[in-house]
Amino acid sequence: MQPIYGLLHLTIKKEKVNKQIDEKIVQKCLEGDLKAQHAFYSFFSNSMYSVCLRYSNTREDAKDILQDGFIKVFVKLKQFTGKGSLEGWMKRVFINTALEHYRVNKVYQQQSDVMEAMQVSTDANAIGQLTEQEILQVMQQMAPGFRTILNMYAIEGYTHSEISDILGISEGTSKSQLSRARVIFIQTWEKLQNVKK
Repeated sequence: MQPIYGLLHLTIKKEKVNKQIDEKIVQKCLEGDLKAQHAFYSFFSNSMYSVCLRYSNTREDAKDILQDGFIKVFVKLKQFTGKGSLEGWMKRVFINTALEHYRVNKVYQQQSDVMEAMQVSTDANAIGQLTEQEILQVMQQMAPGFRTILNMYAIEGYTHSEISDILGISEGTSKSQLSRARVIFIQTWEKLQNVKK
């Protein structure tokens, strides 16, 4: 085993992967080195899968987005300039892949009943104490349109203007969808809590 692969597998936390290792791995991947591509995939797949899950209805959808995302990363890898982190650049590719997946499939997806969503009670303190796993579980139960807006605004930090450009909707629609998404998030969380009781 060449040293570059050993270093990659010995690294426990992504924060320890320095720019020099990123550059070596990227260079080997650009050269078509299958071992480097496999090591690259193995190292980044868990964190990118988490991104995919936030935008997916099911784990199968997330796996499809993950696969499509890695194909795009390997195709576009030569566009990575080294400015900023490799993982940050990849995350952008995966978010765009998930959004593209949403746009292609939205014809077949149905939104939740908004009137029902407006009748939910809220407990902001309880919501603020949710774990990452609980948030993911709730978001996967939400309709794709609402989940996408909530992800983009609350988690990824997009503005309503950016969301409207990316999704091809008006800023007003983005704002109203976000408002409804928050209510639906709480409603879904409460339903899951009632099931646990």
